[in-house]
Amino acid sequence: MYQETGGFAALGIHPAVLAAITAVGYEEPSPIQAQAIPGILAGHDLIGQAQTGTGKTAAFALPILSKIDPSRREPQALILAPTRELALQVATAFESYASQMPGVGVVAIYGGAPMGPQLKAIRQGAQVIVATPGRLVDHLGRNETLLSTIRYLVLDEADEMLKLGFMDDLEQIFQAMPESRQSVLFSATLPHSIRAIAEKYLRDPQHVKIAAKTQTVARIEQAHLLVHADQKIPAILRLLEVEDFDALIAFVRTKQATLDLASALEAKGYKAAALNGDIAQNQRERVIDSLKDGRLDIVVATDVAARGIDVPRITHVLNVDMPYDPESYVHRIGRTGRAGRDGRALLLVTPRERRMLQVIERVTGQKVAEVRLPTAQQVLDARVRRLTATLSPLATVAEETHGALLDKLTADIGCTPRQLAVALLGKLTAGQSMSLAELEKEQPSVPEVNANTRERSRGERSSEGSGRERERRASMPIAEGRARCRTPLGSRDGIAARNLLGAILNEGGLARDSIGRILVRETFSLVELPDEGLDRLLGRLKDTRVAGKQLKLRRYRED
Repeated sequence: MYQETGGFAALGIHPAVLAAITAVGYEEPSPIQAQAIPGILAGHDLIGQAQTGTGKTAAFALPILSKIDPSRREPQALILAPTRELALQVATAFESYASQMPGVGVVAIYGGAPMGPQLKAIRQGAQVIVATPGRLVDHLGRNETLLSTIRYLVLDEADEMLKLGFMDDLEQIFQAMPESRQSVLFSATLPHSIRAIAEKYLRDPQHVKIAAKTQTVARIEQAHLLVHADQKIPAILRLLEVEDFDALIAFVRTKQATLDLASALEAKGYKAAALNGDIAQNQRERVIDSLKDGRLDIVVATDVAARGIDVPRITHVLNVDMPYDPESYVHRIGRTGRAGRDGRALLLVTPRERRMLQVIERVTGQKVAEVRLPTAQQVLDARVRRLTATLSPLATVAEETHGALLDKLTADIGCTPRQLAVALLGKLTAGQSMSLAELEKEQPSVPEVNANTRERSRGERSSEGSGRERERRASMPIAEGRARCRTPLGSRDGIAARNLLGAILNEGGLARDSIGRILVRETFSLVELPDEGLDRLLGRLKDTRVAGKQLKLRRYRED
């Protein structure tokens, strides 16, 4: 039994839970934990507004475990997460916090994994279910009473769930649970759709808000680099030459981009791997484990694939492609600077993306400083420093043990010691130029952005014209094997490309690279989909809703 009067002990959590978190080194609660835990323990419904990296998982896990009855072998707590990565992370956290509670079981339910072990864990009486909405609905189809004993519900990262098109699944899940449950909702942002859920399903909730946008990035040094879109990979390779990183996660928008960049990095000798939605779950877990233990140093990921990654050794986040919105930027860079550590976030910006950079600065309340591409001299200096560090241990080798070998080698080869040293250095630095002149030739080009460039960008935007003209502009050539489809949902409906992408991926069962361009206009949107089997796909998407509105996706025939 713990007798401390401060810290977690003062919050009233169960002694067994307190013993578990003490064993893993928890000392003082974070602001979101200090505010949320007492309210949840007291039985109140709660809305927690907090970004990733603030300790929100413990904020709901600790009080819920404190209220679980281990003697009841039935589901008592349901935690919903938008992605399998986050579901696994939350389930692992619950298992850690419940390590001193015999009889408490936790099961993670998510797609991309066999259903058998999940069903077995439920039958064996797991009290805590951590699930993604889509797979949970599949389980409800098999057992409609599965959630009839749920007493505690948590929606984790609710805004992300709605962005991914899970509203219909959530409605079905809510209906399958007792109305008497205690409900907790955590979300980084509180748009109208989230408030509507709270009003409908939460009872007089307490509201806890952590000003985490600034807190999340406060310990993270942020910088941006202006670069041409077609010069990104050369610029990245040059940046990594001078950045002193332990582990790094690079964010891109597409599956193909993860593969291309990871391949380019591997070709340069970096321990890198791609992480995207098409990679099998067991392989994804191996990638994350390899990043944790140092077998990998760089992971190139899409936003959705990176959800739930919590690796303390990540010192750098590289935004290769501009995020779609400021919230995504904050989520991305929250992968570093964790647990009180410092971090560094780099953002590549093309000339057309400068406006989004300004929006990010305004939302986060922090200036993202501009940095220049490393010069040839800086790259050379960095290579010399690494070479020096590699050779330093050789200075301890006794001359008498290798002097004779040196004499023999120079005699056999017919060269001087200097010539042999130069040859060995060349072998040691294979593929890396140590010539300043050659490095200067390899310097990627950087765009010059001046007042005229900015004026031209504004002019280009203003010349897009009316809706009919924009629709004609959208009628660009389409790739072979794809068909263009149209939905009446557009930007005026609060729709962005990511919303359509998430809904089609989740409901249509497609691989990410099978979806082509997505063009969102004010009153409609166009999506490129596989022509083969399109009618069946549209049938599967018939009842799909995005942002609360029916998708109504139809084949688009251009006149």
